[in-house]
Amino acid sequence: MPPALRRLLAIMVKEGLQIVRDPSSILIGFILPVFLTLLSGFATNLDIKGVPIGLVLEDASPEAQSLAASFLATTAFKTRVGRDRREFAEDMVSGRVRGMVVIPQTFSRDLAQADESVPFQVIADGGEPNTATFVQNYAQGVWFAWMETRAREGGREFAMPVNLLPRTWFNEELLSLASLLPGGMAINLTLIGALLTALVVAREWERGTMEAMLATPVGRFEMLAGKIVPYFLLGMGALFICLWITLAVFGIPFRGSIPALMAVSAVFLLSALGLGLFISSAAKNQFVAAQSSILAAFLPAYFLSGYVFEPSGMPLPIRILSHAIAARYYVSCLKTLFLVGDEWSLLLPNMGGMAIIACVLLGLALKKTARRIA
Repeated sequence: MPPALRRLLAIMVKEGLQIVRDPSSILIGFILPVFLTLLSGFATNLDIKGVPIGLVLEDASPEAQSLAASFLATTAFKTRVGRDRREFAEDMVSGRVRGMVVIPQTFSRDLAQADESVPFQVIADGGEPNTATFVQNYAQGVWFAWMETRAREGGREFAMPVNLLPRTWFNEELLSLASLLPGGMAINLTLIGALLTALVVAREWERGTMEAMLATPVGRFEMLAGKIVPYFLLGMGALFICLWITLAVFGIPFRGSIPALMAVSAVFLLSALGLGLFISSAAKNQFVAAQSSILAAFLPAYFLSGYVFEPSGMPLPIRILSHAIAARYYVSCLKTLFLVGDEWSLLLPNMGGMAIIACVLLGLALKKTARRIA
């Protein structure tokens, strides 16, 4: 066996033993993916149900009572009924209700005259714009459903103001988690990959074992490769933990293939591990390495990857900057694999972007350590 290969295998075995013996590596590689994936799934769900609203029933007619029953029956709202809007004014201010639906005194009379164009008021809390839009849209949906039922019971055909025939591709049920959880996997692996190498190398500087390794004939490439391979395998293990939770716990559909996912994730993990090695070359204690990993890896990935905020809506300089974030390409790949499938015309360009970033980061880490490892 060539001496260089023997030294490389020795470093890999040494790093593998350190992973087994070090509780923090187990925590980052196995416990942190579980926590982050569960947190992403339960905390970032944008599918709202049971929004508390107040229903002001100023008209006591059978028609008004019937419409009120429709609001009470829907699972979208948690409805409280009152006779005066002043009953809910304080609750609106305190946030105990997120909107009011006011059925006016003239409701039954207007309904008899106009039949289909009857005004009723929807008041939403603009402090949370997404919830306010939800309240307005679902209130309109309850109204249309009630009018359709009423027309059918009367033997008539209800004419919608606009006849829409919507069709949704890829995410047919419009589940927010189907889009958010794949992106959340990218954010999780960004933090895990950067922390694995940054903290471990910084710990060696703190304990003095790095100087002992520098005294050996190990070359800089052997050193970096020997450290990357074990943590690369640990990162791939974290990937499958995240994938299993996403599929088994949250039931998110996965239309791609495991080999394609492994190929895409392997390229991305190299960039994340390279970033951690680059951070570790400058930070020689674990606190600085941890803070630097959050600033350099987690925050840019969270805000600029398209996980939550679409880059196309950002100012031009920020959009340009986002192309230097590997997580942006990885989020796109994961959404493609989960929602579309193995669409290589989309995957390959993103893999190329991640590969370029990985080469740059690994090259910088190699150059940064060249003066110490030679």
